[in-house]
Amino acid sequence: MGHADRSRELAGLLQLLHRARDAVSAEQLGFIIVNESQQLLPYRQAAAWREGLHRHVTALSGLAELDPTAPYMQWLSRVFRHLAESGGPEVGQDSRALEAGDLPTALAEDWSSWLPAHALWLRLGEQGAWLLARELPWSDYERKLAEELAHGYGHALLRFAPKRNWRELARQWLRPGRKQRRLLIAALLLACMPIRLSVLARGEVTPQNPVLLRAPLSGVIDRIQVQPNQRVKVGDPLFDLDATSLAGQFAMAARERDAAQESFRASAQLAVTDDKGKLAMAQDRAKLEEKSIAAEYTGLELQRLHVTAPSAGVVVFSDRNDWQGKAVTVGEKVMTLADPAHVELAAWLPAAEAIDVAPGGKITLYPNASPTESYDAEILRVAYKAEAVEGGLLAYRLQARFVDGDKPRLGQMGTARVYGDWVPLVYYALRRPLTAARQWLGW
Repeated sequence: MGHADRSRELAGLLQLLHRARDAVSAEQLGFIIVNESQQLLPYRQAAAWREGLHRHVTALSGLAELDPTAPYMQWLSRVFRHLAESGGPEVGQDSRALEAGDLPTALAEDWSSWLPAHALWLRLGEQGAWLLARELPWSDYERKLAEELAHGYGHALLRFAPKRNWRELARQWLRPGRKQRRLLIAALLLACMPIRLSVLARGEVTPQNPVLLRAPLSGVIDRIQVQPNQRVKVGDPLFDLDATSLAGQFAMAARERDAAQESFRASAQLAVTDDKGKLAMAQDRAKLEEKSIAAEYTGLELQRLHVTAPSAGVVVFSDRNDWQGKAVTVGEKVMTLADPAHVELAAWLPAAEAIDVAPGGKITLYPNASPTESYDAEILRVAYKAEAVEGGLLAYRLQARFVDGDKPRLGQMGTARVYGDWVPLVYYALRRPLTAARQWLGW
């Protein structure tokens, strides 16, 4: 073949590709593929095939309109499906020469009725395929030229390719094949992969064995002598109740005791000379004892108004201004005395996300004030009944002890991850949706 022939073929190739790019519809492009390509490649028959959700023959050489019910169309469709599913060019292979013997017996028997002896199958990208047929075999040069032309046609078809919806994608992924089987096995293995079931809960660092400091008497708090979270020693003053009323009672009892003592002294002197005075002395002695006991009791009550620290630790309460001047009843909690070296974790597990936890389970605290730190703990107690917490939610209270030597600061708040049993990944992912579905459906 001379240089002039190669130049004409190159010009023809460029012209066909230009025509394909200028096509205004898929039908016009299909006509160019099956009819005008004969300007470059000698063939007797040609057909174009489209892949996708609805696979079908889109164009035939020499025909303007297609009849899907025609025997030729039905036979061609079966051939295209067979080649696309099993015998067509694989990825990386651009063309394949075909003869009747390359097809199953049911299709090969009708080959001579519809096509010449030699055919060439070409892939039009991912959009479809192109079939050329003639009596003579295809040379390597013609195959290369046809492959280049098919590559350009496939690129032009992308312009008219329908947008792939979820149904088409699902059908493509679910279509039987080695790749799909491998993906299915991988998905099943991933779904069965064991993972530790866990939920998030609100956590707080609380004292392990706190000493509750309560109001010794009913009254009004006069003064708080410590600051929140202040360290104290044994005997340090903590708070005082108002002593105005009790001090008056003590003064009155002391005066009554003094008066009874004077009356008893006078009766004792009279009893020395008068026998009748002995009876009055006995009565005054009983009255003196009564008044002494009342004065002593009132004095002890007055001392109890000054509350001191029974042991060393840190006092935990809200704010001094919240307590000063507040009326309290006997036994009402005012503050807590805690040892910072002995703390534990309190967590509130939401009832809506409760999992099976028991003493000995694992829980990890992630403090809000220390985002880079975490503390492991072991569950000690689990409340059997949910109680209302902040926000009106129901939650189970968990108590846990820290297992590491380094412990968080008393009063720290954070998020606690509560761990349960090992479950498959599919259960972990679908646990909440299934719970919501059961509540909605009433299973």
